[in-house]
Amino acid sequence: MSLVDVPHVLVLGGTTEARRLVETVAGWPRPPRLTSSLAGRVARPGPLPGAVRVGGFGGPEGMARWLRAHRVDVVIDATHPFAATISCHAALAAAGVHVPLLALRRPGWVPEVGDDWRVAGSLAEAAGLLPALGRRIFLTTGRMGLGAFAHLDEPWFLLRSVDPPEPPLPARHMVLLDRGPFTLEGEREVLRRHRVDVLVTKDSGGAATAPKLAAAREVGLPVVVVRRPPPPEGVPVADGPEEAADWLWSRLRGALGEGPPPVARRDSPG
Repeated sequence: MSLVDVPHVLVLGGTTEARRLVETVAGWPRPPRLTSSLAGRVARPGPLPGAVRVGGFGGPEGMARWLRAHRVDVVIDATHPFAATISCHAALAAAGVHVPLLALRRPGWVPEVGDDWRVAGSLAEAAGLLPALGRRIFLTTGRMGLGAFAHLDEPWFLLRSVDPPEPPLPARHMVLLDRGPFTLEGEREVLRRHRVDVLVTKDSGGAATAPKLAAAREVGLPVVVVRRPPPPEGVPVADGPEEAADWLWSRLRGALGEGPPPVARRDSPG
């Protein structure tokens, strides 16, 4: 089989799930060509199997041109659950060039007994809830969009992100640069040391960031949870890398030839 005959899979990545997916697919007996596309918002991403491109596409039209030029056969949108713009562009581009698209989204969080949650539809709505809830805010929504909180002069904010956030930022703040996975003991210490009385988070889901919710639950802190946007209408969704690998295998197995199924593939229908 020549290189041009090998199916080409574009994974819009940057998440743990995207990494696990490409690592799984790269280990197939006869893997497809893999290209991971990263937004470039993390300064030092780890190595990935296959090719890696960094940066935007120039909107849905630019992505469609890229898909045609690089003869992409399948697109998997494994971006962050809040990366609504790139997900919308991917849906439009894939539909425009008639390429199958799957959204890989880890399940969101569900409140447990003892949780004190307020659900907000946006960062701006979350900011509007804070003055009535507390004065020392642990803000774990990432480094983007913090301008929604910049007008709040009274509360003090602990801003946690992987890379330094860019202004505008709240007037009273401290930046904590850290990367998950986080531990329950570590999150307890952050809340205690900084005397946090409110936690703000996006419903990004996943085990790596769940300990902060457990730590807040233990001490009865109110938590403002920003609701995630839905995936584009009509795009199928996989809840995890294994399910996404099943879906991908079911579409490429004919082109990749017969042989043993991928290790991660379950015996459930594809």
